[in-house]
Amino acid sequence: MTSLLESLTGLLLLDPWMLLLLLAVAGGLLVRLRRGRPSIDFAPCGLVTGFGAEVVLPGLEDFSAARLPRSLRSRFLFLPVGLQVLGLVLVVVALARPARRIALPLETEGIDILLCLDVSSSMKERDLDRERTRLEVAKGAAAAFISGRPDDRIGLVCFARYPDLRCPLTLDHGALTRLLSDVATVESDSPEDATGIGTAVARCAQVLKNDEERSRVVILLTDGEENVATAGNPQEIAPLHAGQLCEQLGIRVYSVAAGATSSRGTPIDTGQIQDLSRRTGGQFYEARDAGAVAAVYTTIDALEKAALVEPRYEMEERFLPVLLLAILLLLLGRLLESTALRVLP
Repeated sequence: MTSLLESLTGLLLLDPWMLLLLLAVAGGLLVRLRRGRPSIDFAPCGLVTGFGAEVVLPGLEDFSAARLPRSLRSRFLFLPVGLQVLGLVLVVVALARPARRIALPLETEGIDILLCLDVSSSMKERDLDRERTRLEVAKGAAAAFISGRPDDRIGLVCFARYPDLRCPLTLDHGALTRLLSDVATVESDSPEDATGIGTAVARCAQVLKNDEERSRVVILLTDGEENVATAGNPQEIAPLHAGQLCEQLGIRVYSVAAGATSSRGTPIDTGQIQDLSRRTGGQFYEARDAGAVAAVYTTIDALEKAALVEPRYEMEERFLPVLLLAILLLLLGRLLESTALRVLP
């Protein structure tokens, strides 16, 4: 019944069981009608047996079809009772709590994404684009990716020898984009100029580990090979160990190898980062030019879709107008019964 009412009027009743009180209203009306109006007999009663009723007067038997006229006032004697009954019906409807269902805007449940960007000196190479360095190409593609993910919390980690959290997870993508635009490579041959992929991914896992209810992703872009966690430095975190950590935490790592050659001029050995992505449920991509880098981000954008939240509604109760109208009708009925349409016994 509630769904039918909503389809017809746009309103539904939150407490429809209160409509059972209509039985009490109907019972009270029935008792009043059966009891009739209070009256007394007085002479000559034959003249007032009822307005509009047929009467036969002594000596006027031939005019037995004569009827007493009904006044306009007599025609509206039902109005006070009718108004009061309608008022009581509306009181019951108000008690049933009529409401309107208002649809709230659909929302998406965003995911957490950390951009992990290599800023070693080799990112100054221009083999991806003649006019832009590897880093500038990566920053441009990352900025476009950020602009297309308004519902996701996105952060930025830059790394060379050591990882650096430049921007924590945030929905303020304008601020994130400004921080991204300021990213620069480290100085060549400085103590910082190395490629610590394992340490950087482990730092990303540390940032993402506390929010287990959301989907979590790391997008790693590098143009080199791990050269910090080597056989001579077993205490460092290797990509394999970082992958194991991400696997335990349920964090997917998408890795992008940007450029054709390493800083030594040899083909990039991508075996470690391929294994890293495969272990965590992510994917590995090779990007040999600027278009390929942009295409990789577009592909990841299509893969990592945010979950759509179920449609939500809020109830806007509308009982107050109904209650006010009920009170008005009850008062009007009572007023008419006591003044213009008052009936004396």
